[in-house]
Amino acid sequence: MNILSLSVALALGLSARSQTIIRRDPVIEGMVKQVSADSLRAYVNTLVSFGTRHTMSSTSDKKRGIGAARGWVVQKFNEFARNSSGRMSAFVDTTTLQPDGRRVDVATSLGNAMAVLKGTDPNDDRVYIISGHLDSRVSDVMNRTADAPGANDDGSGTAAVIECARVMSRTPFPATIIFVAVAGEEQSLLGSTFLANKARTEGWNIDAMLNNDIMSSNNSSETNIIDNTRLRVFSESFSTTDTGRILQNIRNLGLENDGRSRQLARYVKETGERYVDNLEVVLVYRNDRFLRGGDHTPFVNKGYAAVRLTEMNENFLHQHQDLRTVKDTVYGDLAAFMDFEYLRKNTAVNLATLANLALAPAMPQEVRVDVRNLTNSTLLSWKAPKNGRAAGYYVLVRETTSPVWQRKVYTTDTTMRLPISKDHYFFAVQAVDAGGHESGAVVPGVGR
Repeated sequence: MNILSLSVALALGLSARSQTIIRRDPVIEGMVKQVSADSLRAYVNTLVSFGTRHTMSSTSDKKRGIGAARGWVVQKFNEFARNSSGRMSAFVDTTTLQPDGRRVDVATSLGNAMAVLKGTDPNDDRVYIISGHLDSRVSDVMNRTADAPGANDDGSGTAAVIECARVMSRTPFPATIIFVAVAGEEQSLLGSTFLANKARTEGWNIDAMLNNDIMSSNNSSETNIIDNTRLRVFSESFSTTDTGRILQNIRNLGLENDGRSRQLARYVKETGERYVDNLEVVLVYRNDRFLRGGDHTPFVNKGYAAVRLTEMNENFLHQHQDLRTVKDTVYGDLAAFMDFEYLRKNTAVNLATLANLALAPAMPQEVRVDVRNLTNSTLLSWKAPKNGRAAGYYVLVRETTSPVWQRKVYTTDTTMRLPISKDHYFFAVQAVDAGGHESGAVVPGVGR
């Protein structure tokens, strides 16, 4: 495309609405179709049957408590592993928590139920994580004996992880995918903190982390909104590790809205809406709900790209509640209040995002915008990704006020001059393979 035709295309594309062609990879589309509302319902019902999954409940009882629940999750993972041609393995990753004077009052065995689907490319060290939290609670966060069904919080997220493992275990991916049901979320994100610390200590190359928590209520308390067509994705603007010169660079370039987690959220929206019908992915530009937190946060704090996926309208009658009925109002987190078709769609968003990322090449390297001279055009350059085979690249463009990327321009080169000003637009570059799987987006740094 010459610079004149590119200029016209960008001008028309950015100033007016145009047709959008949705191209779905048949492999990913086939996996999405395998996600089953009936399977998700069965997983949740089994999780509820353990009575309570409180982090400090029994780890030795075979039928009740967190120990029985995590053992069952690993059992399911091992069933699916038989279809993976030896690529998937499952285990409980444990540590001992000491009393902390806050939400742990006795020494406690904390265990994350994990399955690792090993990538097929021995040179590709990328890791993708999908999580939900296994533990549950009632009104008193320290009550480890009362029935705490935890159907939606977070049986729904755990079920989504299990179902993704079931479907994806049969398909080879160049990169590694980790499926994990963490414990200790209600006791202050203890299981995810343990995992994030381990990942950083062992040098895992985590490209993206998807945290699923409270995924399946289609209605809200107080407002009485009923809607199963929207899914929220929360993302941090940038990491707490972005300090010093990194933070100064963010300010100088106006990149407060372009951290790694924010880019991942945009990727989830584009990919999820590409593969899942009748669902809008709503980007919420904060790390989590107001004054609340989730299991992605320890990963964000370690500098990884991590986001939270959660239902659009929470119902607090069925969250963190003792089981009871007051004046015909039923309180408690029961499966009866869940919408499993909604959970199916939300699970499919996770699957499509993970599959597209794990099949794609790695992100392009050394992405730069040239600033040698003052110009009203923009010259970008980059290098091929470290892993995977890039058939080409997408240069992404959006106005500074746009929350999402507005246009993609394809090229097989590793440079592109755009006839638009750096003053008015943000840019990024993705690698894309012959099957159309896009890497994450890389915002350019300054080059000369």
